[in-house]
Amino acid sequence: MDHERLQPPSLTLLDRYRGEGFTSLYTTTVTVSGGEAAHGRASGTARSDDGNLILDLRLPAALGGPGNGTNPEQLFAAGYAACFHGALSLLAQRAQVDMTQTTVAVVVSFGRDPADGGYALIAEIRVRMPGVERNLAEELVRNTERLCPYAKMARAGIHSIVSVID
Repeated sequence: MDHERLQPPSLTLLDRYRGEGFTSLYTTTVTVSGGEAAHGRASGTARSDDGNLILDLRLPAALGGPGNGTNPEQLFAAGYAACFHGALSLLAQRAQVDMTQTTVAVVVSFGRDPADGGYALIAEIRVRMPGVERNLAEELVRNTERLCPYAKMARAGIHSIVSVID
């Protein structure tokens, strides 16, 4: 099978946008159904509109479930880590820094929120950049925090629209 080598995106993604409002570059939809327990978190299935993502969702054992499936915290951590790594890679490429050994781990904790008695998430980003001088690594990570949309969402919130559709 003939396969083209995967390439990083263009550095033009670092160009500043000067438009009047939000301009969508990509949109996806993931739909969750409830499954056996009629509860998306406990027994659901997540499917993307293009069919590239199909996951069984399961409540982790730590929360009283059976485990043996993906949970929302893992999905959020994966998205956050991938986005942060991608943004960091663009900045490192522009600075001519080798990223081949760099890893980004995101630790997501689900827990009780004393502010409202409900629940909250805490995310910790752990960046490992072997072979990169520490001051340069810290500068790249600080700049990535300003570029990465997940970091921006975690810092400033997200524009969210909730609606009931027919």
